[in-house]
Amino acid sequence: MIQCNIHDITERSRLEEKTQEQARSLADLNRRKDEFLAMLSHELRNPLASILNAAHLLRLQRDRNSIQVEAQRMIERQVSQLARLVDDLLEVSRISTGRIRLQLEPVDLREIVHRAVEGARPQVDQKGQRLTESLPVEPVRVQGDAVRLEQIAVNILNNAGKYTDLAGQIRVTLQKEHDEAVLRIRDNGVGIDPEILPRIFDLFMQADRSLERAQGGLGIGLSLVQSLVTLHGGRVEAHSTPGQGSEFVVKFPLLSSQDEPAVPSSPDEPAVVCAEEVLAPAHPLKVLVVDDNVDAAQSLGMLLETSGHHVLLAYDGASALRLVREFAPDVALLDIGLPVVDGFLVAKRIREDPALRNVLLVAVTGYGRDSDMQHAREAGFDHQLVKPVHYAQIEGILAVTAGSSS
Repeated sequence: MIQCNIHDITERSRLEEKTQEQARSLADLNRRKDEFLAMLSHELRNPLASILNAAHLLRLQRDRNSIQVEAQRMIERQVSQLARLVDDLLEVSRISTGRIRLQLEPVDLREIVHRAVEGARPQVDQKGQRLTESLPVEPVRVQGDAVRLEQIAVNILNNAGKYTDLAGQIRVTLQKEHDEAVLRIRDNGVGIDPEILPRIFDLFMQADRSLERAQGGLGIGLSLVQSLVTLHGGRVEAHSTPGQGSEFVVKFPLLSSQDEPAVPSSPDEPAVVCAEEVLAPAHPLKVLVVDDNVDAAQSLGMLLETSGHHVLLAYDGASALRLVREFAPDVALLDIGLPVVDGFLVAKRIREDPALRNVLLVAVTGYGRDSDMQHAREAGFDHQLVKPVHYAQIEGILAVTAGSSS
């Protein structure tokens, strides 16, 4: 006897095909979202670069009154805040897709926390708040990415300052507890509602969305904190009593005594020079500035001329290639998103010309993804700076170049 079992799999096949189509659609949506965020950051960073350059030019004026000084400082603070929001948006995308890569090395957490505290002081001082730090005498060595560890501390400090009233207090302590480095940041602000506290690290979560305390922000900073802490093998907790402030506790594994000595934890950036102290360089350089944003190019050109350098401007890639051969600059500050010929191709053409092999190429771009930075290195750029760039960074690079060519 022969028995045949026949199953109609038409419906199952249809469901599988529908599921695959939905997966493809979600993947395409996620890709387009990342592209949109990258383009959005580029479009926002270009005007921010022009505004920041203009603020630096105002800072260089010696005959300012007190109102002008405060207005200039206000512009710089707000530009920094906007730039931080743009960076946070991109960070969320990188972390959620697993594309963030940590540069792990032994670091002294004391130095990183101190830098974060000093970076937060201007915002804290503006509100008349008191910020204190208590750091141990001996090194607190952990394995971590110095830039990302500082970002963790800065984000928590910004959150504390946001939800602490005028003349409030913020205290930062770092200590060793058993085999862990423990960072505590405590404020005496409004605190966190018990219903919100369990979800305080959720993406887009804000402790208070009321119109009475509209503190701004996107609800991204603390979510980034938790993600970055986890990537470092640590953990973060939040404790709060409404009306009595909040405390965030971050714990990282300590390096054992057998591990290699800590290396300097400062990021590989040029030394910071106060724009108010910029003087004519001992060895003026020939600098070509290339940017299709006219305001950005002209404002940066004015800053460079004020510093004593010889400057030419170009607004597209084809003009840049012509001028670089005529002008033979010491340094070329190139935007990436140029019309006609993009910055990557301009850099490659310059690197292919033996007569231009000594030109220092600096990418000054609104594209800040890791892939963009890698592409810039492959194209032959010596440095990559993401807009808006503090002029001190450019001055630091030029100072090193002038010293090596003198």
